[in-house]
Amino acid sequence: MGQDALMQVLHQLPVVKDKDLLVGIETADDAGVYRLSDDTAVISTVDFFPAIVDDPFTFGEIAAANALSDVYAMGGTPRLAMNIVCFPKGLTFDVLNEILKGSLSKLNEAGVLLVGGHSIEDSEIKYGLSITGFGHPDKIVTNSGARPGDALILTKPIGTGVITSAIKAGKMREEEAQAVFDSMRALNSHASACMVEFGASACTDVTGYGLIGHAMEMAKGSGVSIRIDAPSVRVFPGALQFVAKKSCRPRTLLTNREYLRPEVEVGASVPEGLELVLYDPQTSGGLLIAIREEEATAFIEKLREKVDAFRVGIVVAKSRVRIYIE
Repeated sequence: MGQDALMQVLHQLPVVKDKDLLVGIETADDAGVYRLSDDTAVISTVDFFPAIVDDPFTFGEIAAANALSDVYAMGGTPRLAMNIVCFPKGLTFDVLNEILKGSLSKLNEAGVLLVGGHSIEDSEIKYGLSITGFGHPDKIVTNSGARPGDALILTKPIGTGVITSAIKAGKMREEEAQAVFDSMRALNSHASACMVEFGASACTDVTGYGLIGHAMEMAKGSGVSIRIDAPSVRVFPGALQFVAKKSCRPRTLLTNREYLRPEVEVGASVPEGLELVLYDPQTSGGLLIAIREEEATAFIEKLREKVDAFRVGIVVAKSRVRIYIE
């Protein structure tokens, strides 16, 4: 569902107030957070989606990594998981078995216990998980703490939506996209631990609303504007080539752009293809992290012990638009 439609629905719901509810729906954050005690908060999230790759084991891996990412984005530690399965009648259960095996491999890697789930019949395969995690109430990282002067760091390249669309359109073979699949199945655990260690100002994971959409949520939640240095954003090989083909543009890419453009200013030197990829919906994308400029170099070095992190921009004082693409 696009941001515009979702916001129209959510704005009609009453705001939930509770002294121990640390993060609700008001700031469009990655997960809900509730304080259980002075030193423990529970982090709760859910995510599921249709199959984006043909191999069921790989799909399970990606779906699990994607769901776990919401807890990592809050600086928490995931502990429990429940499966969400939508499965067509008549399809062999061997497919479902492989999906669940792929997912379980990632849960095991993350030290997460699978404790149940729910399944229904559907016209197509959909799979995901609800995840419960924990963190210290004073160390939760939200998307609303970015401050002017903070550097913006991204921990994975973008372009997964365009690449998977190109595969579905027959323009690219899955064997040619292994780097993309490897990125989507990679956990954001190391990046999460690093940002907690360095005291990051804000964080969100980059998923369905694209880099610009999730940067927008951070900007609005933090009361700031953000400048994205477009040439610094790393894009998966082939994404810029395929985004030029309308058949390879995910529908959500276009709805993201349409919804966000009134609050985005694009520099004249930014190629249209690069701008489009910045709106590309990601699956199991990286963490977008705001950190004090004086910590940025050391932070990136620490991240690069395990992930290929890079700067993408800077946080500035609130201006006439929320996002500048330069």
